Amino acid sequence: MNHSSNSPLQAPTGTTAAAATGVPQSRTIDAKTRRKVIAASFIGNFVEWFDYAAYGYFAVTIAAVFFPSDDPQAGLLMTFGVFAISFLVRPVGGFIWGHLGDKIGRREALSWSILLMTGATFCIALLPGYASIGFGAPLLLLALRLVQGFSAAGEYAGASAFLVEYAPANRRGLYAAVVPASTATGLLFGSLMAAGLTGLLSTGDLESWGWRIPFLLAAPMGLIGRYIRTKLEDSPAFLEASEPSTPEGSPVGSLLKNHWRQLVQAAGAVLLNAVGFYVILSYMPTYLSEELGLDATRSYLATTVALLTYVGFIFVTGMLSDRFGRKRVLISASILFILFTVPAFMALESGNFLVIVLVQVLLGAMLTLNDGTLPSYLAEMFPTKVRYSGFAVSFNLSNALFGGTAPFVATLLIATSGNVLAPGWYLMGAAVISLVAVACSVETSRKPLV
Repeated sequence: MNHSSNSPLQAPTGTTAAAATGVPQSRTIDAKTRRKVIAASFIGNFVEWFDYAAYGYFAVTIAAVFFPSDDPQAGLLMTFGVFAISFLVRPVGGFIWGHLGDKIGRREALSWSILLMTGATFCIALLPGYASIGFGAPLLLLALRLVQGFSAAGEYAGASAFLVEYAPANRRGLYAAVVPASTATGLLFGSLMAAGLTGLLSTGDLESWGWRIPFLLAAPMGLIGRYIRTKLEDSPAFLEASEPSTPEGSPVGSLLKNHWRQLVQAAGAVLLNAVGFYVILSYMPTYLSEELGLDATRSYLATTVALLTYVGFIFVTGMLSDRFGRKRVLISASILFILFTVPAFMALESGNFLVIVLVQVLLGAMLTLNDGTLPSYLAEMFPTKVRYSGFAVSFNLSNALFGGTAPFVATLLIATSGNVLAPGWYLMGAAVISLVAVACSVETSRKPLV
């Protein structure tokens, strides 16, 4: 990514922290510092979601390795069940990481969260399967997934707050869009690796050792991300809010007492993101191969094309939200999902590969209107003293209840109803709730951070 003086992610030369963020700071935020902030936010979130992509895209293989093989659908349900249970610790992680990020700093919290995540991911690659140790295998898998869920609770919120607090005031949406872009890039690399390994390896090799490769890669990538983060100074907004003259207190206590309305609105706004992200970008390859009969390689390829376009659309959405406001873009996303989700899933049933790719691109583009706007919207909803906590708690609460469970619920709805359109109806319902939540909130794009 080019960060020359003409880059849209760079403030004009000589811009001070006060002009850039609305925070009364004397420090000058130079282009080099901003590049480091962008790189640190990108790579950390990339590593976290590369792992989640690997688990989602290799779900069928993981089911065969870690669960009894006599009922493949039951094994798949248990695999997604482990995926869902790992999200139960995310609200707890949201409170803890939010407290740490608001008390000791965004940089410190982000540096530790990535170390914890990559350590757990690397250990998953070393786990024995069900054939070796029986039910001990899925129990160990669950334990490590819980560690991952806990650490991931601090990543998305912290990186978003960090970027928003470093961004020029009129480009906060564009800067924050780096976070969902890095998420999609992690999924993209996971999809490419899944497609490559599935195409090159036999089923036996894939189940024996092939699925372990993406999990092994987490260690070196995570160490690089941590190194970059430790070399940064905390954001100007956080440093200003941490001056000795400012009163001390519990960020979470203040959040629940003084900002509970914003917390409820934020959690509702996240619902479309939570369900849409995991259904469209994580569960979709499994849905195409297991429910619609598309071969695995083509399923991964269709998702890869959708992810490529998604990354590009994300930055466009960030710029649109800076120009037209967060509420207008988020409301547009919800309306589009209400109108077109079920027809899109009906089109997937055609089995035509080109149609499947076009539908996934369309769904991904619709999702970017939500995903590309949400990080700046959530960060701007809360004051600096509770920004990390407010973002982390609302984001992780919705993701725990509806995001991590989305693949499981989608598979269960199809199994119980026999209707392959069930995930589409579920996603449409999430859009309705998000529409109401956003409509009841205030516009945040012109709001000073302090």
